[in-house]
Amino acid sequence: MKQLDRLPTKADFAHVTDWVFDLDNTLYPHHVNLFSQIDRNMTAYVSALLTLDPVAAKSLQKQYYRDHGTTLQGLMIHHGIDPNDFLEKAHSIDYSVVPADPALGEAIKALPGRKFIFTNGSVRHAEMTAQALGILENFDNIFDIVAADYVPKPAGDTYHKFMKLHRVDTQRATMFEDLPRNLLVPRALGMKTVLLVPRNMEYEFAETWERSSEEDDQIDYVTEDLTGFLQRLIG
Repeated sequence: MKQLDRLPTKADFAHVTDWVFDLDNTLYPHHVNLFSQIDRNMTAYVSALLTLDPVAAKSLQKQYYRDHGTTLQGLMIHHGIDPNDFLEKAHSIDYSVVPADPALGEAIKALPGRKFIFTNGSVRHAEMTAQALGILENFDNIFDIVAADYVPKPAGDTYHKFMKLHRVDTQRATMFEDLPRNLLVPRALGMKTVLLVPRNMEYEFAETWERSSEEDDQIDYVTEDLTGFLQRLIG
């Protein structure tokens, strides 16, 4: 992919005062595969809720994820579940598999301006993950699925809710994400957009529709190394 070879300069981001990071597969690399634990928990939840075998439950779970942005949103729409119960069970995982990343923490800390985590997960999940990485203290706030009234990215209203709450000037902000479709709205709002991809573009754990392509014109930069990317911006 040609964008992967386009390295940023400090000047490209000199105007940025608000740095917005997705959580899963963004603040930690794809190969950590923390989300596989959440994925299994969600499949088990769907299986128990609807008395489906694991294969059928996983298929329905993925359909809801693809169609509604999160499995949770699909379950709320079609089955009226308690979102808090779902989030608690989905995020009952082992965070010790996430390696500490002090270099990433130092890079985020050195960025000029405010730093946010903007996730379709819960605050607790974001805190536990960021704590495992050793970077939690470097963020000003976490905007989660509860703050979004359970309406996930890529819904435009959710981005606008985040921007309004934190008074983010989109012309002076940048968004880091691992899902191309979640960068459509930020790019339209004037934000710089950075897509995180797996090492060597090996999408071992991603659905086909989650992967980047040459047609993703909403993406300004693509990187497989978040720490290295940020280090270039802080000189």
